[in-house]
Amino acid sequence: MLKRCTLCPRKCMINRYEKRGICGADSKIKIANILLHKGEEPPISGKNGAGIVFFSGCPMKCVYCQNMGFSQKGIGKEISVEKLSDAFLKLQESGAHTLDLVTATQYVPQIIEALNIAKSKGFKLPVVYNTSSYENVETLKMLEGYVDIYLADIRYTNSMYGKIYSKVDNYWEIAQVAIKEMYKQVGPFIENKGLIIRILVLPNNVSGHFKALRFVLELDPRIPVSLMSQYIPHFGAKNDPLIGRKITKSEYTEAVEYMELLGLKGWIQTDEKEKLTTKAVNFKW
Repeated sequence: MLKRCTLCPRKCMINRYEKRGICGADSKIKIANILLHKGEEPPISGKNGAGIVFFSGCPMKCVYCQNMGFSQKGIGKEISVEKLSDAFLKLQESGAHTLDLVTATQYVPQIIEALNIAKSKGFKLPVVYNTSSYENVETLKMLEGYVDIYLADIRYTNSMYGKIYSKVDNYWEIAQVAIKEMYKQVGPFIENKGLIIRILVLPNNVSGHFKALRFVLELDPRIPVSLMSQYIPHFGAKNDPLIGRKITKSEYTEAVEYMELLGLKGWIQTDEKEKLTTKAVNFKW
């Protein structure tokens, strides 16, 4: 697969044994960080935190990416498949509630191999695939039976903004098909399995969050939505006329009210004593 790589929708067909793909990855696994993290949605973090593995590289090139160092600048450490499987087991031993794979698309074949090795040694954590939804259905089908929870972003519902701010073509068209495949595999999130949708509210409705919420409703109103307010205009977004500022309180309130109007369940974010916290909406966990 890595000799003519088509793992992501770019399908650059680069021989990753000879050079890096557009995603920034070659044939070796590169990891930016591995840690227990309590900042994910409650059923992902649990009491002890999610065991997050941040992979280096990314098919998307978001101008505001908060993980710019490893997603686009290639910061990280190369490890073998065997070492990756050991890391999965160590996270389990450390009390992680889930295994949370972040920006993992470019390493799917190696991750599957690492999971097989780890499972042969007693690995049992629910596996979370944390994705921008810019995914090939063929790659997602490889993950069926390995991924328990898809934590899927809807970044934009207008592909023009996907081109401008993330440097990819046809984002919304691709994301809809990818999310439907994820839903087909695991259904709506219930306990330790299923699909959760994340929507980062961007200024001036660049995210198309109202349309995104309607998409979730039409797909299955049981799918939980994590409506996020923490956008910061990092890097190339700083001076942009549309997204060069944080969202306003009214922008986020309108998004929350629309989510509640549609009867969707999930989480919203609130500022309590200047600390961002997550609050359940429409149901209790």
